Amino acid sequence: MTNTVFFKNKPRIVATGTIAGPKDCAGVVGRFVDKALSDDTFGETTYEKAECKMLAYAIQQAMKNGGVREEDVDMLISGDLLNQIISASFAARDFDLPFLGVYGACSTMAESLALAATFIDSGHFKKIVAATGSHFSSAERQYRYPLELGCTRPPQAQWTVTGAGGVLVANDGGRVAITSATFGKVVDYGITDVNNMGAAMAPAAATTILTHLKDTGRDASYYDLIVTGDLGALGSRIVKDLVWEKGVDIQPNHVDCGEIIYKVIEDEFQGGSGAGCSAVVLGSYLMDKLKKRELNRILFAATGALLSTVSSGQGESIPCICHAVSIENV
Repeated sequence: MTNTVFFKNKPRIVATGTIAGPKDCAGVVGRFVDKALSDDTFGETTYEKAECKMLAYAIQQAMKNGGVREEDVDMLISGDLLNQIISASFAARDFDLPFLGVYGACSTMAESLALAATFIDSGHFKKIVAATGSHFSSAERQYRYPLELGCTRPPQAQWTVTGAGGVLVANDGGRVAITSATFGKVVDYGITDVNNMGAAMAPAAATTILTHLKDTGRDASYYDLIVTGDLGALGSRIVKDLVWEKGVDIQPNHVDCGEIIYKVIEDEFQGGSGAGCSAVVLGSYLMDKLKKRELNRILFAATGALLSTVSSGQGESIPCICHAVSIENV
């Protein structure tokens, strides 16, 4: 039995569309996103409406950058962090497309990509847009505290990214391909600290990375980068230790999207998080390097904490998931 799907037809990542907020564009990815916002409300009256609008923009921009019309796309696969994935569902109203709403918390971008590649490799679809996003302010008041309270953030905390990314996956076009996908299992090490997402998610990331390498028969050095998202600085150190205990060294080529996005900002604590973090980093910074062949093989392993305020309030620990997608120049 294998948890990894090998794509015979190698679905292509044809284009991406990305948008991010002011804080999120102050670092390295600001030079690569399609739209850098100066106002995180994006002209809307609520943060939730802004999140929905950003996601719709990323979807539309991915199609525009790929040179395809909406009627050329077969399906939209999307999700977000809000209850009942309202950003994705409401954004889908703007498009006349079959829609699959998915939820994997911060792993949603990898989950969406893996599903899109699976559908396309089967021959049933030719073009699918996979997209996800998040917003700092909407996530804060859903998962933690009202913004008006001005609560002090603990040192283990991460900062939810305000941004969205869309990826146009097709049966042909370009040389950047999705060659395999490893679907993760839920892993729970008993972490209950809702501010310590890195520690909670790192075991799931380690499990999926090790499973992928075992299923593919590859050494970690096969990849130019093994990219997690979004463990932050603390979780990144933990996952490297966990796989090292199993005899695998990812130290030379591991990087985390949460560390990349806020690398030059002083008050981000452990780095970025949120469904939009890995989506923005992949769709802008990493895709630019893949297209320029500065990178040729990456393992994109996005992680998600599958908790809610209800489960946390009832004393539950935090179950986590990680899905991994192998993206290569072919």
